Amino acid sequence: MLIVLAIAATKLVFHCVFNNRYGYFRDEFDYIACGRHLAWGYVDQPPLIPFLTRISLAILGDSLRAVRFVPALASSAIVVLTAMIAREFGGRRYALILSAIAVAVAPMYLSDGSLQSTNCLEPLLWMGCVYFAILAINRDNPRYWLWFGVVAGIGLEEKYSIAILGFAMLIGLLLTEQRRALADKWIWLGGVAAFLIFLPNIIWNFHNHWPFIELMRNIRAEGRDVQLSAVQYFAQQLLIMGPADPLWLTGLIALFFSRSLRRYRMFGIAYLVCLTVFIVLHGKNYYLAPVYPILIAAGAVRFEVGIERSRQGWLKPVTVVLLLADGAWVAPLVVPILPVDQFTSYMNHLPFKVPRSEHSHMRAVLPQHFADQFGWTEMVATVAQAWSQIPTDERPGCGIFAQNYGQAGAIDFFGPRYGLPPALSGHQTYFLWGPRGYSGNCLIVLDDSEERLKTLFEQVVFVGKSDNPYALERNIPVFICKGAKFGTLAEIWPQLKKWR
Repeated sequence: MLIVLAIAATKLVFHCVFNNRYGYFRDEFDYIACGRHLAWGYVDQPPLIPFLTRISLAILGDSLRAVRFVPALASSAIVVLTAMIAREFGGRRYALILSAIAVAVAPMYLSDGSLQSTNCLEPLLWMGCVYFAILAINRDNPRYWLWFGVVAGIGLEEKYSIAILGFAMLIGLLLTEQRRALADKWIWLGGVAAFLIFLPNIIWNFHNHWPFIELMRNIRAEGRDVQLSAVQYFAQQLLIMGPADPLWLTGLIALFFSRSLRRYRMFGIAYLVCLTVFIVLHGKNYYLAPVYPILIAAGAVRFEVGIERSRQGWLKPVTVVLLLADGAWVAPLVVPILPVDQFTSYMNHLPFKVPRSEHSHMRAVLPQHFADQFGWTEMVATVAQAWSQIPTDERPGCGIFAQNYGQAGAIDFFGPRYGLPPALSGHQTYFLWGPRGYSGNCLIVLDDSEERLKTLFEQVVFVGKSDNPYALERNIPVFICKGAKFGTLAEIWPQLKKWR
């Protein structure tokens, strides 16, 4: 485990070195904004990530490395937890090291450590649940199911998709000899613990008329996301796990057919259930990523047994070197290692195309996780140019209206250096924060058409467009609008709601 800890520490240092190469990611602005408006829920997410972001900002500051320290730490911690799972499966030194390296270099987990997102804690929380389930089996101690529930409850406050894991684990229990755990009080007490931890968010959603459900319904109706067939979805699992593919595929097979892992078959069933659910629901390719460490751990144990039985000890260093080499090859795809000009050349020479999860991402030069790190400073500078044209005595009543939380969050983050007020928007949780007393008679409006704005205002002045060739959002126009024809902003606010 000392070697595993060294691998995890190396991964943490790696992320801290490279995590400030490009710019702030769109969603990071949203977490910062939500963190400044603490609540038990938000339109598009539970409260845990905004809460942790608030703490991180207070302790570490708002630099890129500071904002991304929590994901870097969580991504390193999953390295250790995976090795601990491998040890519970009966693995020895080589299995622990192999599983740790595989998780450390897998593209999806490299990405998780490079951006503050609701994905960054998922593998740790999913595998926390799994680890306590394994302890309940190995120690023959059902009390560990209570801790399973506690971690699951925390996971629900981080991202709702952990409920799929809970459902899949239930199916796995029912279909294997471990179903006897369902007759014990501790697993049900764990369920109660999960519910109680999750209850504040349920209450918040109830009081706000279930906004997340409305959001998901709108996204599906709009057809925003790229829908994958079962074959495409599975193929993209191979892409996002990359160098770890031989291990997790071996682990999946071993959980069903290895005699030594027979008692853990429920986890193999749980994986297949999760895979099926996400395919049926047309989930994004990375929704399944948090489940793979357990398969990697099982695969590493089987690799260790196979090599020792064959007495081909030289395979141990070879497999480690191959893992590291493959990981180094794919790392620039998910971590901002290369200067952006070099990255585009590197990406265009790959033997495969980088997947895009939303139709709007197709037009971007870069993959969305990089493209959404560009263009924000240029946009805010253009807004500041418009703000400088507002007479000083009119500024207290002049708001800034953005079309989405990325634009609004960037204004909130970079705006104070220009003296800009917090932004308004009808997008996601910004809608719930309302017009904040602005009448709407004077607005700086981003990313709208001049023709439409002239039907709403007496005077519309085009200020300029912001652009960055690598940004997902390009050529964002900025207007100064005065003389509202629609009454007050409060009156039309319900029409500005955009949950999608």
